[in-house]
Amino acid sequence: MHRESDLIDVWFDSGSMPYAQWHYPFENRDRVEGPDGGLSFPADFIAEGVDQTRGWFYTLHAISTMVFDKVAYKTVMSNGLVLDKNGQKMSKRLGNAADPFETLSKYGPDATRWYMLTNAQPWDNLRFDTEGIGEVQRKFFGTLHNTYAFLALYAGIDGWDPESDAPEVSNRPELDRWILSRLHTCMAEVEAALDGFEPTKAGRLIQSFVVDDLSNWYVRLGRRRFWKSESDTDKQAAYATLHSCLRTVALMASPIAPFYCDRLWQDLGGEDSVHLADWPLVDASLRDAELEARMDLAQRV
Repeated sequence: MHRESDLIDVWFDSGSMPYAQWHYPFENRDRVEGPDGGLSFPADFIAEGVDQTRGWFYTLHAISTMVFDKVAYKTVMSNGLVLDKNGQKMSKRLGNAADPFETLSKYGPDATRWYMLTNAQPWDNLRFDTEGIGEVQRKFFGTLHNTYAFLALYAGIDGWDPESDAPEVSNRPELDRWILSRLHTCMAEVEAALDGFEPTKAGRLIQSFVVDDLSNWYVRLGRRRFWKSESDTDKQAAYATLHSCLRTVALMASPIAPFYCDRLWQDLGGEDSVHLADWPLVDASLRDAELEARMDLAQRV
């Protein structure tokens, strides 16, 4: 590899990146050519800051149109700017810039990423406040950890095995059937949000399910089922239901919180890494809109 001394323009270089990176047309033609494009061109999705509207976004299309008479990418997300908590642009002169390494060291990458993605849509400007990351740590990750710890404590005492036979969902109490219905409704909504390039909506849906439905309602209403001494089918159903919910949350949240969810997945008995597992599939037979509506009415009352 050697440095090319003759340059036309840095924006021309970046704009020709999709095919120039493959040394096209001298090799890797399958990467670029084809009726609907090649293996790598046009791109399905790109993302950059709003300041690239007249830079990279434009030159990619301009060069591709001139050379191939087609677009260079199918979907683009223009990221907003990160501002301070008062809405001012961060700068060293004003002393309002946040050191990313200090922030990551104190709060961790998962909490930081979750805060930034759920606090504002990626295309909107983000008012960055480290106190908000602390709140995410307490309200979301703290609640999720406490819910797992609750299961681990009582399941450990009883020697419950996640691989043991669990009662059929249709034979479980109404509370179990409700939370599983809410889980699969959440799964469908999260998948639709991610397919629509809306990670903020997806993160908020997962957070609401964990904090409100799973912790504040399911665990609190059913904790006596975990406490009781006898290990009957009701207790087995409670263990299996909560375990299923936590495993699925680990899968759904893993794109945003990869490190924590990988640990949670393995603590719950998952093999290898959560990132090697299949995306969870919605089971329509477990969704009960009428039951969810009745529970919603009870909650509001």
